[in-house]
Amino acid sequence: MRVILTTDVDSVGRMGEIKEVKNGLARNYLIPQKMAIRATPGNIKIWEQKSHIIQKREEGLTAEAQGYASKLDGASVTLRVKVGEENRLFGSVTSQNISDALKEIGFEVSRKIIDLDSPIKKVGTHNINVKLFHEVTAGIIVEVQGEDADGNIVEVIEEPEPETVEVTETELEVEEIEAAEPEAETSVEESVEVTEEAEEPKETE
Repeated sequence: MRVILTTDVDSVGRMGEIKEVKNGLARNYLIPQKMAIRATPGNIKIWEQKSHIIQKREEGLTAEAQGYASKLDGASVTLRVKVGEENRLFGSVTSQNISDALKEIGFEVSRKIIDLDSPIKKVGTHNINVKLFHEVTAGIIVEVQGEDADGNIVEVIEEPEPETVEVTETELEVEEIEAAEPEAETSVEESVEVTEEAEEPKETE
């Protein structure tokens, strides 16, 4: 079914766009929730007349988001998570935790626009993006600290990852040649012995 989106819909499209969607999605979700209307000739004509209004609205929201992004970008928050034996985390940091922490320093940010695929379960510094509006994003810093039962900060030392040694093709070729050299020398010695035996003078009668 062809519909006109009356609002932005994640994974479907932006307000004012005409989209071909499954009948079930349109009838059971988009249209009842007033997120879309049927793309009839009459509705299309009405939305074409409103297109300039929609564009003005988009421009205004984009400018507003860009202004907020300039203030939010680079903001840093610190959250503490309980740790137990061997410094294992008891909990994790969610987008709601980050939203609450940002509110404490003066930023109203919905958890829904914090780009966090899964809760943070590791101490340390994490760079997180906040999607304010369409292509407008701001980067924030989330510092996760571990604390023991007494509320003391626990320093967690991460074990360094083992270094990987890269071997180039040239080095491999050299190794192959060196490995092959003893065989070559043996074959030469054998050929010399055979030659010497062949050159022994014959006894004269």
